[in-house]
Amino acid sequence: MTDPSLYNVLYIDLTEGRYEVQERKDLFEKYLGGTGVAIKLLEEECPKGVDPLSPENPIIFAVGPLTGLYPLASKTVAMFKSPLTGNLGESHAGGRSAAAIRFAGYGAIVIKGASKTPVYISIYNDQVRIKDATALWGMRSSYAVGRVLREVEPGAGKRTIMRIGIAGENLVRYANVIVESYRHFGRLGLGAVFGSKRLKAVVVAGTRSVKVDDAKAYAKVYEEIYKEVVGTEVMSKYHVLGTAENVLPLNAIGALPTRNLMQTRFELAESISGELLAEKYLVRKIACTHCPIGCIHLASLRIAFAPGHEYETLIVPYDYEPIYALGSMLGIGSADGLLRLIEKVDGLGLDAISTGVAMAWATEAYQRGLITDKETMGLRPNWGEDVDVYIKMAERIARRANEFYSALADGVEVAASKYGGLDFALACGGNEVPGYHTGPAALVGFLTGMRHSHLDSAGYSIDQRALRALMTDEEMVRQLVEEERFRNVLTSLVVCLFARGIYKLERVAKALEPLGTKVSPEELLRLGAEIVRTKAAFKAREGYDPYRLRIAKRFLETPTPLGRLTEERIRNMIKMYVEKAGLSDVYAPSSRG
Repeated sequence: MTDPSLYNVLYIDLTEGRYEVQERKDLFEKYLGGTGVAIKLLEEECPKGVDPLSPENPIIFAVGPLTGLYPLASKTVAMFKSPLTGNLGESHAGGRSAAAIRFAGYGAIVIKGASKTPVYISIYNDQVRIKDATALWGMRSSYAVGRVLREVEPGAGKRTIMRIGIAGENLVRYANVIVESYRHFGRLGLGAVFGSKRLKAVVVAGTRSVKVDDAKAYAKVYEEIYKEVVGTEVMSKYHVLGTAENVLPLNAIGALPTRNLMQTRFELAESISGELLAEKYLVRKIACTHCPIGCIHLASLRIAFAPGHEYETLIVPYDYEPIYALGSMLGIGSADGLLRLIEKVDGLGLDAISTGVAMAWATEAYQRGLITDKETMGLRPNWGEDVDVYIKMAERIARRANEFYSALADGVEVAASKYGGLDFALACGGNEVPGYHTGPAALVGFLTGMRHSHLDSAGYSIDQRALRALMTDEEMVRQLVEEERFRNVLTSLVVCLFARGIYKLERVAKALEPLGTKVSPEELLRLGAEIVRTKAAFKAREGYDPYRLRIAKRFLETPTPLGRLTEERIRNMIKMYVEKAGLSDVYAPSSRG
């Protein structure tokens, strides 16, 4: 590869207050970058059985060989041990993060140790500084933190600002990291790991360029990809309505989780749909660096904040997952109310999916009498009736206001284990469930996927294909395995998964060749399988066992578009998945004790 800067790994030790750069050609040549390199670095740096909130838990950021060169190679991979699940933590974010890291001259950043006082890290090319963040700690909104850092740090227009809100400071186990105000490292609690290190933010900017081996061939491949991105319908969905387009189709087939999955159709779905938001609230679409699509949809919401008709205007990012988790899941059918709640959750630095699922469980638990006004501190959650109740609940979760909210801050699995209601506590492998009750492939994907995410193996898409043409369980599992391997190639490059229809393996091989890397589609797929296996080994090492997963009864009670699911069927498919993925030895009984 012509550009050796990708091989540079920046190691920062917050305990010692020092850093060093190592060339890790060994990792990048074999695993490309992103997910592949990050899991190997996590394997090296994370001691077995370590407390996720201890200084020894590392934070890994990694980018890939296409970063800074090709359209939609715009994501950064973060890896860590998850404080929510106790095993693999993996999250992806866009914004300027990937380009900033690459142009600063690094392929990966490893953050170890913990500071005694609040700090933030400032990286500008080869200048790395650990700076005092005492004035930022406890700041009410993550948006305000970003405004302050934009004033004092160089690199305007090129830098990334990754920071936590008060949820991360208070070690909420699903706290996220906010990137450029409107993007997030969501899911699995990276924000809590930041907080445990007293790390408020990481700011990165750079001025370096990225070299290629064959500029003429590179330009040709670039043009081919760019034309397909902007000149065809492959990605039009993401620009026009964004993922919010999913609301009405999922509602129509009876797959939109509503009121803690007691229902799969929401009578007010049209009022929070992508179409309604685009018509009445959308003010701007923005894009991550090196992406021509502009899938980030921003709504404008004018709200009263003082007597005498004083107003403020909130700019709120939205997409399908927060609409589901903070909308239909809570029975909220008011677009104004939904946007207010999304804005609050983002400002606190909470993961929207986990927060919504936790509050949906709490609503049902309250109505069943498992918790009372004592636990909720006088709040009375009731499906969709008072958004202010949910706004206050989110604030109390972020601040761990009492024993009950502290349990909710540890995840719905912990809260239900303590107060009851595990049958309707919707977590898979400890991670709160995404918004697709489409059928068996989705549920098996949530349970077995390395991140317990809908993005791991796209089971929801497989279920929807099965609606059109009958599919056996074995065929569903085969597709789950193949899709996860393919996606781990893309996330090693690191390509946005929205572009998976463009970056097929043949094109990936073609894109890498002008950069000095010759690899076949078959070799890429084998690499994807190896990365999945390495992740599985890390998860097994940290106690994950697919055969002992809790399957909430609510998943089985509420019909999917493909009918009711049974526990026996799901467990058989999990077993099938382990075998077809070649992980039987990784999850062998002897390794489970």
